Amino acid sequence: QVQLVESGGGLVQAGDSLRLSCAASGRTFSGYVMGWFRQAPGKERESVAHISESGRTTSYADSVKGRFTISRDNAKKTVYLQMNSLKPEDTAVYYCAADFRYGVWSYWGQGTQVTVSS
Repeated sequence: QVQLVESGGGLVQAGDSLRLSCAASGRTFSGYVMGWFRQAPGKERESVAHISESGRTTSYADSVKGRFTISRDNAKKTVYLQMNSLKPEDTAVYYCAADFRYGVWSYWGQGTQVTVSS
């Protein structure tokens, strides 16, 4: 079983930066693909970024490419999302997820709110 706890959200202005963290429990963190997702009010949850078990492979939604960076520290069992040049449309609850297998993410965090004012 894995528990995920996100932190680092907040209220910022357009153009600012934030770094989200997702701390995981459990012994097999380094064996999990990790991902960040977000859900804005009235919209479906969307994928933001994924990172492979080793951290060598990453992927991003087109809307955040060049602005967001996903990384992980397996020793600290933590995955990060560095968000730069934030835009009002980035406002959402951000969730991290772990263990992507057969098209399904097994574990989810409770989410952290990011609000970007114009």
